[in-house]
Amino acid sequence: MDVASDRTKPQVKDYMTRDVATVSPDTTVGAVANRIAETDNHSGFPVCERRRVEGFISARDLLLADEGDPIFKVMTTDLLVAHPEMKVTDAARVILRSGIQKLPVVDDAGNLVGIISNADVIRSQIERATPQKVGKLVNTLEQIHNVELRQERRTVPLEELTPTQGRVYADELEGRRYELENGLAEPLVVIDNAGTLLLADGHHRVLAADRLSIDEMDAYIIVIDDPIDLGMARTAKKEGLERISDIEVVDYARHPLVQTTERLQGEE
Repeated sequence: MDVASDRTKPQVKDYMTRDVATVSPDTTVGAVANRIAETDNHSGFPVCERRRVEGFISARDLLLADEGDPIFKVMTTDLLVAHPEMKVTDAARVILRSGIQKLPVVDDAGNLVGIISNADVIRSQIERATPQKVGKLVNTLEQIHNVELRQERRTVPLEELTPTQGRVYADELEGRRYELENGLAEPLVVIDNAGTLLLADGHHRVLAADRLSIDEMDAYIIVIDDPIDLGMARTAKKEGLERISDIEVVDYARHPLVQTTERLQGEE
């Protein structure tokens, strides 16, 4: 297994679930079916013998099996797995091309160390700060305002940040909270406009941090020595955004690009 990937990019170990529910090869079909029926979180389980992955059992595998059969008779043994140091983007390709929802993660010895799902992959790609992203923003500001800017990396107090985005989504907020609790959060992107700290990127992270009583965060800082009339600052003022508490949390179903079936039927 090739693990010599670019370690500057997000890896599977950064986003996988480490506490994985498993079953043993001798567990009966009936027992596994009951476990699947009793939970909304599992449609199948890795099959492990002393943490070594032997296969995977899904609800589909159980359909035609006898309740008393051990699952090693019906489990899938030709299994796709990921390595903890595999790039998330590569894991995403495996998940999307194979049509599976979850990919067991094993170490060099074949022992189960986690599981990564299609939801984890999506979460890894949302609101990610990178030096390239910061550089693009710097170039854009320099071209628009005909100025020369500089970059810094420092810790910023959250109470001093002025948000430039009026709403965040509840499901993504939970993902950012998980990252903070596990030490995985990306730096913010902040514009220091002659002393006024405008939050350019990282609103979900900031709100999650505030809810965890975190007072300051690491940030990429774009420094503007002489104040500039920035469009994002005008937008923040227009929307009454002065502090973190002004950011609204909405459910994903209220996203402007999500419609209900009832509304769609009414437009026919």
